[in-house]
Amino acid sequence: MVWLPLSAVRLILSLQKKRAEQALSEARNEGTQRIADAEKRAQLSAEEIKANAQAEAARIIAQAKAEADQQVTRARDALRTEVAALAVKGAEQILRREVDAKAHAGLLDQLKAEL
Repeated sequence: MVWLPLSAVRLILSLQKKRAEQALSEARNEGTQRIADAEKRAQLSAEEIKANAQAEAARIIAQAKAEADQQVTRARDALRTEVAALAVKGAEQILRREVDAKAHAGLLDQLKAEL
């Protein structure tokens, strides 16, 4: 066994302590950097998720508006068809009551001539 002077032992311990403190400091710095990188990735991920959600919401809203516009158009077309059918039916009923061959003979003769 080799015996070292106390001053040499103290110097070795001092150097080992400095190396340990340096390693600990590097580990802390690396840990801090890893945390910062993870937070940055999380922030970017959150922003991407938010942007995707907003785009999806805009797409859903646009689709709903388009469907609503189509329903309005279909309703208007159906209403036009109903109004036209009612107008024809009403005109038909009016003509049945008012056209009297004897009373309107002259008008009917004129219509025949024009046709």
